[in-house]
Amino acid sequence: MAKALEQELLQYILQLGEAEKKSVLQMLKTFVKARESKASRVSIEQYNQELQEAEAEFEKGEYVSHEEFVKQIKKW
Repeated sequence: MAKALEQELLQYILQLGEAEKKSVLQMLKTFVKARESKASRVSIEQYNQELQEAEAEFEKGEYVSHEEFVKQIKKW
């Protein structure tokens, strides 16, 4: 079962553009971090660091616009 799931995930990932792959990677990292630190609160320093990283990605154009996201959803 897990092998089939991993293969399906890989097939979808291979279809993504570079910015989309970075977004998915960030999402996965968030899931893993949340699991690793259950019930632990984020410090203000960590929160500010994550905001700075997100702003830097945005400034580099590493995001998917709402319009592009809607187009992607329609292909599902």
